[in-house]
Amino acid sequence: MSNISQTAIATLPAETENKSITVTLPLPLEIKEGYLEIREVSTGQVVTVIEVISPTNKLTKAGRKSYLEKREKIFQSDTNLLEIDLIINGDKMPTLTNIPDTDYHILVVRSHQLPSAQLFAFTVREAIPNVTIPLEQQEQEIKLDLQKLLLEIYEQAGFDLTLDYNQPPVPDLLVKDREWMDILLKEQGLRE
Repeated sequence: MSNISQTAIATLPAETENKSITVTLPLPLEIKEGYLEIREVSTGQVVTVIEVISPTNKLTKAGRKSYLEKREKIFQSDTNLLEIDLIINGDKMPTLTNIPDTDYHILVVRSHQLPSAQLFAFTVREAIPNVTIPLEQQEQEIKLDLQKLLLEIYEQAGFDLTLDYNQPPVPDLLVKDREWMDILLKEQGLRE
């Protein structure tokens, strides 16, 4: 006697096979906000924080709130702050002093001089001013030529080869600044 078992195998009609579609799944968006800290070598204590304001810091409600809380903590400590705002859109970071309406700001905060601080305000037509990076009171401050640094990055990255200067800038500029930019780019052979 033999045990023979029979197994039934069901097959799908050909038109129902491989009907899958590729879908995109929602993943959490992680945005890292970088900054630079200068620390005392022997103690590790933060002497100066250098913040380059990001679009998130300036243009989103949650990002702005988070950054302003961090800024307030710095003001309440013995830490200096160098805040570089090169974002033309959005509200400027708060000060109690009425300041000129300019495109960009660099704020130099020396903790021992609070509530006073140095503000460098400039427009898209002006070079970025040289500033110093505040350190401990007895230390000589470091000169920062941000204009030169950004020009070097521009050249080394080859942005002149990848940017289409015939396109309007993003974000848009005021009419007088667009006209100035158009003349400047034509003089430099970057715009037709």
